[in-house]
Amino acid sequence: MGKTSDQIDDAVRTFIQAQAMYFVATAPLAKDGLVNVSPKGLDTFRVIDETTVAYLDLTGSGIETVAHVRENGRIVVMFCAFQGPPKILRLHGLGHVVEPRDSEFAALKNLFPEFESTRAIIVAKVQRVSESCGFGVPLLKFEGERDQLRAWARKKGPDGLAQYRAQKNRASLDGLAGIADPS
Repeated sequence: MGKTSDQIDDAVRTFIQAQAMYFVATAPLAKDGLVNVSPKGLDTFRVIDETTVAYLDLTGSGIETVAHVRENGRIVVMFCAFQGPPKILRLHGLGHVVEPRDSEFAALKNLFPEFESTRAIIVAKVQRVSESCGFGVPLLKFEGERDQLRAWARKKGPDGLAQYRAQKNRASLDGLAGIADPS
């Protein structure tokens, strides 16, 4: 297979839309910095156009992706076919972080379902689209989305989420800047 492109075509878009899960990888510039890979789901990914993608960054215990993207922009998003024909798809690009206080946030937020725990939107300009075989990826049956994150966020409420982000999301494990405005 081993196919590469510099754009997201209709076949790639269709494949992405069919996946319930994806992975985001980033790394700081420091040689001793920690590489991060985060699994994502919950209908939080969108293809904006042939070279632009975005996903909701939901409140969590870490802030690595936001911090790494702020520092150097490098990001790769990977999708794996866990059902149907085998395939791995990677989107390599340069990203930027859009927080609720930023002017572009409102328009982007309308592309996604409502999540109380939304802390930012990561937007990436795709520079390379690559497909590989995925022959070693297991077949897994999708049972459904988990509700724990939504329930946790509802229980925390807006003030509790802001306090949590202020405590947990100000800096990455490597000390890089995370969320600027936790509210």
